[in-house]
Amino acid sequence: MSGRDLFCQPRRIRRGAALTLLFASVLVTGAATGSFSDPGRKSPSSPSRSTLTGHHEDVTEAAAEAMADGKSPMEAAERAVSRSGDRWGAVYSRGEYEEFEEALDGQYTGVGLWTRRERDGRIEVTRVQTGSPAAAAGIRKGDRLRSIDGEKVDGRPVTEVVSLLRGDADDAAAGTQVALGLERGTRAWCRTLRRAKLSTDSVTVHKLPGGVTVIKVAAFTKGSGDLVRTAVAQAPRRAGIVLDLRGNSGGLVTEAVTAASAFLDGGLVATYDVNGEQRALHADPSGDTARPLVALVDGGTMSAAELLTGALQDRGRAVVVGSRTFGKGSVQMPSRLPDGSVAELTVGHYRTPSGRGVDGRGITPDLEAEEGSLQRAETVLSGLGDES
Repeated sequence: MSGRDLFCQPRRIRRGAALTLLFASVLVTGAATGSFSDPGRKSPSSPSRSTLTGHHEDVTEAAAEAMADGKSPMEAAERAVSRSGDRWGAVYSRGEYEEFEEALDGQYTGVGLWTRRERDGRIEVTRVQTGSPAAAAGIRKGDRLRSIDGEKVDGRPVTEVVSLLRGDADDAAAGTQVALGLERGTRAWCRTLRRAKLSTDSVTVHKLPGGVTVIKVAAFTKGSGDLVRTAVAQAPRRAGIVLDLRGNSGGLVTEAVTAASAFLDGGLVATYDVNGEQRALHADPSGDTARPLVALVDGGTMSAAELLTGALQDRGRAVVVGSRTFGKGSVQMPSRLPDGSVAELTVGHYRTPSGRGVDGRGITPDLEAEEGSLQRAETVLSGLGDES
């Protein structure tokens, strides 16, 4: 398991425990937070009374009563969410929610490190972001991270390491300091870095020796859909494309629909319901419908990434290679509580163009490949190229 200091595990483990997977806590619950119709919304706002039905009303009323009694609205709301049985329901402090929205905007506050835990439990730096505080401090790929603010990190889960790097969601900000203990070969040293606001690399592109273009989408943050469309437009005309959605924990559904528009000539991407009201999402016309395409997925492919995968699979646009996806196909809506915290509760579910439900089921790939899935994708593309 690996991660970078954008990914922060919430300090409270809630009923939707799967949300504490590496990036899920930041983006999965944000699948509807950015809203289907308003991807540019900068801060959470209370939805209309008509959307605050059922469990939403129970949670907000519990929070209001706690506030009136001089108790913690957030703790009362957490208890109400736990009783609701909502698998994906969660309550976030003001700082946590602002952090999630910052991530959805394609930014994060941190030092610019990716890390992973080795078999022996030691934490290794796997990447250093160019222009980041970590890069300026001379930290390199392959260095060992031994401590953070005096706390030893050997043997800890990567999510905990990431949380320490990121700092407390309510207090960490650009300019705050974090002390790192590092090791390179026989050399051991300490450096104190100042966290900074950094841009995420949600979409990266590279070409394989045979000419295939690989478009890796780590998360559907603001602007990622257009980056996918640009990458497709700039790819060699006769070469195939691998759309790598492995480990993509979701994000803004509107961005996933924009990405779908790169490969579809209009038409249905998904349907969904909000409190029983049926709605639909459609791709823009003029996408590239001829180029051979493989979508790579795994158990870390979630939410908006599953929506995109399902659309490409159902409409016969891509061969899906990898392993079964996570199975998060529900829609959450946020509401602000009296103390500034935010409750997110499920209000509906989405379905693929053929009507398949994803929540709790995931998407089964056309070709199963646990290991060597990228090589399998290349083989599939070579066959699709021959057919064309």
